[in-house]
Order: sequence, then C-alpha cells, then structure tokens
Amino acid sequence: MTAELERYEGLQRKLDDAQAMAELLEEADDADLERELAEATDALERDVERVELAALLSGPYDAHDAIATVQAGAGGTESMDWADMLLRMFLRWAEREGFDADVDEVHYGDEAGIKSATFTVHGQNAYGLLSAERGVHRLVRISPFDAQKRRHTSFASLDVIPALDQSEADEVEIDEKELRIDVYRSTGPGGQGVNTTDSAVRITHLPTGIVVACQNERSQLQNKATAMGILKARLAELERRRRQEELDELRGERKAVDFGSQIRSYVLAPYQMVKDHRTNEEVGDPSRVLDGDLDRFIEAELRRRASTGTG
Repeated sequence: MTAELERYEGLQRKLDDAQAMAELLEEADDADLERELAEATDALERDVERVELAALLSGPYDAHDAIATVQAGAGGTESMDWADMLLRMFLRWAEREGFDADVDEVHYGDEAGIKSATFTVHGQNAYGLLSAERGVHRLVRISPFDAQKRRHTSFASLDVIPALDQSEADEVEIDEKELRIDVYRSTGPGGQGVNTTDSAVRITHLPTGIVVACQNERSQLQNKATAMGILKARLAELERRRRQEELDELRGERKAVDFGSQIRSYVLAPYQMVKDHRTNEEVGDPSRVLDGDLDRFIEAELRRRASTGTG
C-alpha cells in the first residue's frame, strides 16, 4: 500500500509541475520551456500507462517475484539455440523493467544453446507481468546451423510460477525423508567449471518426482536454500493446479493447459515480424523484441485477460 501511495503522490507532483509549466508558457514564449513541457508530458503519459497496467494485476500472486523456466522443444540444436535466445530476451526485459534477475540453473546443449534454464525475477508485480509470457514461443528463420541455409521452425516454452514469501513458504511442509539431495560441480559450455568447488545442489522430491537445482552461488548452503525455495514454490503451484482441476471437474469444465499452447511467432525470414496469436499484437522489428522490448505484448495480454476473465 505504501508503494501505491508513493506512486500516486509522484504522479501528482509531476502533474502539478506540468501544469505550472503550461501556465508559464501562456504568459511567455519560451522554446526551452516548451520542450521541457513536452518531455514532462510524455514521461507523465508513460507513468500513467504503467499505473493502468499495474491495476490489471489484481491476482493473489501477481505482486510476487517470479520463478521461470525456459525449456527447449523438440528439434535438437535449433530449439536449444532458440531457448538460449529466449532466456536472453527475458533477462533483458527484466533489466529494462528495473528488476533483479538470478539465473539459478542452466542445462547447456551439446553443441550450442541450452536445454533448459531456471531463473528468478525479483520485483513488484514480476510474476503478474511475466505470467503473460507463459506458453510456447515459435521461431522461423534461416538456420545458422544448416549448411544449405534452409528455413527452420523451432519451439521453446516458458513456464512461470509465483515465488513464495516467507510466511507462505513456512506453510509448505516437506519431510526431509522424502528428499534426495545431490551436490555436484556445475559446468558451463564445453565443460568449463562455473564454480571452483562442488557447491551446486540438486534436490529431488521423491513423491512427486520434482527436481530443482541451483548453481549460481559459490556457497553450497546458499544454493540449497535457493533450491528449497524453488521446490516449495513448485509444490505449492502443484497443489493449486490440483485444486483447480477438482473445481473444474465439479463444474464440468475442461480447460486447455495454456502453457502448452503456441502463443507467439517470431519470424525472421522470409519477412520480419513478431505476432502474438492471443491478442493479434504485431511488431515489425523482431530484433527490438528479442532485446527485451516486450511491454506492448504483455500489456495486450493482460488487457485480454481482464476483458475475458481468463488467467
């Protein structure tokens, strides 16, 4: 609530400043002041748009941090390279938003790219925003791995769950006897060691088969704590989905699993376009999107959800 009040007060101050500049311009012709007013107005419009976007995030977990996993689809090196591109895109988006992002674990491809990666985004509404990107992403391009320069289609997916705050994490009880904890030396491409000690931690929850790992810290204890946090978040999400499926069955509803559907296509050849299949939002500059400029896609999807009542 404090953050919301500060945001509102900041908007009010900017509006007051803009009104004061406009009044001064009525009395005197000042090119510098006119330019300053135009810049202030543009900045105010952007801030109002962000407030409107935040108003769309009213879900119980939207304000939470996000735990996300990029997974390469079928297609070998092509899809692994695409998954690596997606990981970079989401990390660049987090940077643009002013969020902190930690890459918790990466499984590298044999030749290039990644098989999968898990990362955590820290910031207000990180989960609510990034959840709009959940689903299968499709890439069409001339393959850099094809000697005949043929066009290839690749798939990779993003799954996103909310991180738990401390009180929520304390409510998730895990029996230590149901865990298998392995310690190993994390490696990068080509077998290069990321850590100089065997500090990476992998935890397997035996009843569900859920496996989580963390390798980004040099301390084994820190990696274990991070991995346990991710495990608790995934167990909580599993229970939420189970309850939702039971409610849907009682209501006679059969909903498609949204993260298994193709949500967006990125076409680099024979033409250049990025199109979201849920909202029909299009951008003719894929490089800008792949560099993390996702705001218009995220906003369009959040507005679609608000208008249709879907999540």
